[in-house]
Amino acid sequence: MDEFSKIIIQAVNRAKSSVVKIDTIKNQNGKSGVGGSGSGFLFSSDGYLFTNSHVVQGGQQFKTTLYDGSQSEAVLVGEDPDTDLAVLKTFASDFQTVSLGDSSELEIGQLVIAIGNPHGFQHTVTHGIISAMGRTLRTQSGRLLDHIIQTDAPLNPGNSGGPLIDSEGKVVGVNTATILGAQGLCFAIGINTAKEIALELIQTGKVKRAYLGIMSQVIELNPKVMQYNEIRNRKALFVVSVEPNSPAARAGLRDGDSILGFNGDPVESSDDLFRILTKEKIGSIQSITILRKNQKVILNITPIEKLKLLANG
Repeated sequence: MDEFSKIIIQAVNRAKSSVVKIDTIKNQNGKSGVGGSGSGFLFSSDGYLFTNSHVVQGGQQFKTTLYDGSQSEAVLVGEDPDTDLAVLKTFASDFQTVSLGDSSELEIGQLVIAIGNPHGFQHTVTHGIISAMGRTLRTQSGRLLDHIIQTDAPLNPGNSGGPLIDSEGKVVGVNTATILGAQGLCFAIGINTAKEIALELIQTGKVKRAYLGIMSQVIELNPKVMQYNEIRNRKALFVVSVEPNSPAARAGLRDGDSILGFNGDPVESSDDLFRILTKEKIGSIQSITILRKNQKVILNITPIEKLKLLANG
């Protein structure tokens, strides 16, 4: 057997037993039935598992099917539609958990493997590479998903919520979406973001985060520009677009700016910015350091709670 196949087989064997099929039970016209299904994966010994918010949306009950075929009820611990993440807790007694990796260490071109249950075909495996990091994706509902990994590992309906793993079998992302009609454009939420979300969902059942209102992607900085401006970052967040009437727009951020830091802390990835934008930042003036036309500029910005923006239209 060739070495490439061995790498994939070994990685899948380390993770596959933690992957579950999730059936969402909904009440429709007075009758209870399966309203949709997706994937998830167990990440803790006490039965917590990740999936997507859109997988569990509108569900009254949830049924998980483990790798060995056994079935168990699960309850919704909490969900965060803004990151399309949800945490369930299963009542299964015998299961295997997966190891969580570090999405900040991912490199473009790196091998990744997706495991899920597309169209009911349980534990389907596909592979591809990391195509880009730190993307912002607008979903069909109009929400902006930040901190997104772009990959060409094929995903289909039912893959949602399943793990994206590296060559060591560690989860680096939660598979979430494809772009209809596009080839090789699939997306996952970085596992570092998912870890942060899980902590809040398990503690409070919901997530409260500060919001800026930008679409961004990670870029490498030019060494000459770094030296001229005495910049320590090697990477930055390139602002692709600014949402109208958002905190970023009011602060004067423009398309084409590159975010270098926030309150003096360096920002080299969307995960960095996500960790910084805690609920304590909401409503208070912060400083954001950007690169504009190869010149370092510091702006004042006042983040808001994202739900308030959505409620106001």
